[in-house]
Amino acid sequence: MIDINKKYRTRDGREVRIYSVDANNLDTVHGAHLHKDGQWMVASWGMDGARCGYEETSMDLIEVKPRIQKTVWLSFWSNNYIEATREKPEWRIARNRDMGLPYACVRVEIDAEEGEGL
Repeated sequence: MIDINKKYRTRDGREVRIYSVDANNLDTVHGAHLHKDGQWMVASWGMDGARCGYEETSMDLIEVKPRIQKTVWLSFWSNNYIEATREKPEWRIARNRDMGLPYACVRVEIDAEEGEGL
């Protein structure tokens, strides 16, 4: 169900503006999509996001979810333990009895859509 408070794009990647979701007919969702020439084209969709009057699915609505962008540090220890932290760890010189000795620290950049396997 299309929500006027969420952000959408077309299946083929065009930016979409939603104006209303309460029309009393098959094309309940009214809005516009950005055309290749930079102009906004008026369009309508059903509440399921399907483009009304077209068999072409490239104009169907797809929700744009917020992106998650984070940096994490993965520390690998000699006993096969892996530790994830938000800050680069300052490894202790002394051996940690439970985790063995540290042997690698890798910086990982996460850039994913919300809900994409996280």
